[in-house]
Amino acid sequence: MIKRIVLIFTVIFSMKSYSQDPAFTQSFMVPETINPSFSGFYQTTKAGLLYKNQQWAGFNFNLNSQYLYFDDWFPNLNSGIGVSLMNHQETFTNYSLKQLNVSWAYDVQINYDWHFRPSVTFGFGAKDFGFDNLLFEDQINIFQNIINSNTFDPIALEENTRYVDIGASFLFHNDYHWIGVTLRHLNRPNVSMVSQGNIPLDIFISVHASLELPVLQYNDDSSVYFITNFMKQAKYDRFDLGFQYVFDRFSFALTATTNPIQTSDQSHLITSINPIIGMAWEGFKFGYSYDFNLSKIGGDGGISEFSITYDFLNNKDCFGCPPGFGTN
Repeated sequence: MIKRIVLIFTVIFSMKSYSQDPAFTQSFMVPETINPSFSGFYQTTKAGLLYKNQQWAGFNFNLNSQYLYFDDWFPNLNSGIGVSLMNHQETFTNYSLKQLNVSWAYDVQINYDWHFRPSVTFGFGAKDFGFDNLLFEDQINIFQNIINSNTFDPIALEENTRYVDIGASFLFHNDYHWIGVTLRHLNRPNVSMVSQGNIPLDIFISVHASLELPVLQYNDDSSVYFITNFMKQAKYDRFDLGFQYVFDRFSFALTATTNPIQTSDQSHLITSINPIIGMAWEGFKFGYSYDFNLSKIGGDGGISEFSITYDFLNNKDCFGCPPGFGTN
């Protein structure tokens, strides 16, 4: 009976918590994580990896997310094509999310300065729970002293669910600014873990921008950017905003994560402060960030995030290179 109650609680918890997309603090440094229209953006071949670790202090609870991507530019098609893999794991319930996406972005030159890049994304996702340790009443055979492997319990869960995912995005940009919108899960795939259940995945919306400011411009390799990213999925929302200073091959940024649409008295307007550093070297770009938690949830636990990307063709040594910099 206790395990049945735990199972019901787990189902409810999964419905509320595990229908949210993982979010990265360094999305503006590796923008492929938030907008597939960046596939082939620099008209080169790129690959990268992000690793995010969140330890909730006071709880036996740990979240790990990894994002791996590869994209390339195809001049004959005037298009960029990208492939990405998301892996998200949680230790308390052994929940995991894996999703493989393929994106196609097309470049439209509006005028001499501005470009428009629409994109579409097709993905295949898998959500898994480790329910091997749960035992239902009808599995116990007291007469033969055996445990049956199958159950007919009506609330029994599927250990995994598979789904097809469709998304779209677009991007406006010039050499100094970019503004984009991303929509995920447009087909509302069913992600229920319950047999015969139906839980449509909520549409994820992101509006994001990076705007260069006319300050601290000592030379062509120094710039200050205002960066922002608003995300919303069902009743959950997140609004990141801050500033990035780029000097030659180094990048320094400070952002705040906020919760502008506070849904309860326990909600916090500012949930974390996030310093971010980066360095470019021989085609590589390295990034590290730490989210200092300001909310009461999770105690003093923070979030560490690492990123590494590589440009196979241009070997750009500057961190804030505009599109087309260093191309042949």
